[in-house]
Amino acid sequence: MKTLNDCLVLVVDDTPANIDILLEGLGSEPYEVAVAIDGEAALEFVADTVPDLVLLDVMMPGIDGYEVCKQLKENPATAKVPVIFLTALDKVENKSAGFERGGVDYVTKPFEIVEVRARVRTHLELSLSRDALSQQNEILEIKVKERTKELLQAHEMLKETQLETIMRLGLATEMRDDDTGAHVQRIRSTVKFLAMKLGTPEEEAELWGLASTMHDIGKVGIPDAILLKPGKLTFEEFLVIQEHTTIGGKILENPKSNLIRIAHEIAIGHHEKWNGKGYPKGLEKFNVPLAARLTAIADVFDALASKRPYKDPWPLEKIVDLLKNEAGEHFDPRIVETFLDNLDTILEMRESV
Repeated sequence: MKTLNDCLVLVVDDTPANIDILLEGLGSEPYEVAVAIDGEAALEFVADTVPDLVLLDVMMPGIDGYEVCKQLKENPATAKVPVIFLTALDKVENKSAGFERGGVDYVTKPFEIVEVRARVRTHLELSLSRDALSQQNEILEIKVKERTKELLQAHEMLKETQLETIMRLGLATEMRDDDTGAHVQRIRSTVKFLAMKLGTPEEEAELWGLASTMHDIGKVGIPDAILLKPGKLTFEEFLVIQEHTTIGGKILENPKSNLIRIAHEIAIGHHEKWNGKGYPKGLEKFNVPLAARLTAIADVFDALASKRPYKDPWPLEKIVDLLKNEAGEHFDPRIVETFLDNLDTILEMRESV
């Protein structure tokens, strides 16, 4: 860090006697002293070497001290160099003129060298303190940026870990009756795609897609004998299957994150119907959360289009006919329309999983 020993003071005066007094009086100080005999010489000097302080006479031939100070302050390289005026002009207007041009202090002639030394030292120390504070602020800013970057990286890593955990949880649930686990991945991409087509911002749509992977998480509470039964379920067995929605709701209840809140809505609501004849609550139309309505059609389509141990995949034409017939009954009509309008894209996404 810079100290007084590293500083340079430039004395600008056209009177040799004043220069001699200043050189002798400042010679015992730790900083170096340089001399310029007029304004032109001073400006030439600072063009090569920037001093830490300027002792500047006002009344000089050619460029006077006021103009020198003005030019110093207009130059970015010397704008922060403190300027102390040395002059016999002691009227208020003269001092005001010096301060208006950027001077920091004013010493009238004949001056006391002790006063000059004190003022020079004071302003050098102030300047050094400001520079030190500025450097500390820069260091602190760099550290803050580095720490912020570390925190962001840690946050992203935590976020990725959470997302991966949720995705794997959905896969683990689904693989009880789908040994590839690809069903939830197709649901995720379809829900996100449809949500964006309906005007949902991409970040939120991504959240809905991820939440949809947990739509059947309640199946962990359904006995394998019923869940994996190859034949048609009895009425009583179907009632047990229906319980996976409420079980899922209990698993995801009291969420602290927006993601789990949406997953909770989907787990409970993805078997509700537009006409109010679904389960478990018999909600209808817009009372069913949109994310659940999107998951419902994505889930049914993929289930019908996929081969399972107890069924072969339906022909595409048959599935399309079912979606059309169920628009306004099982499914939200607007979602069915959007789904069918973008069927080619959805099929392409399905093949890519």
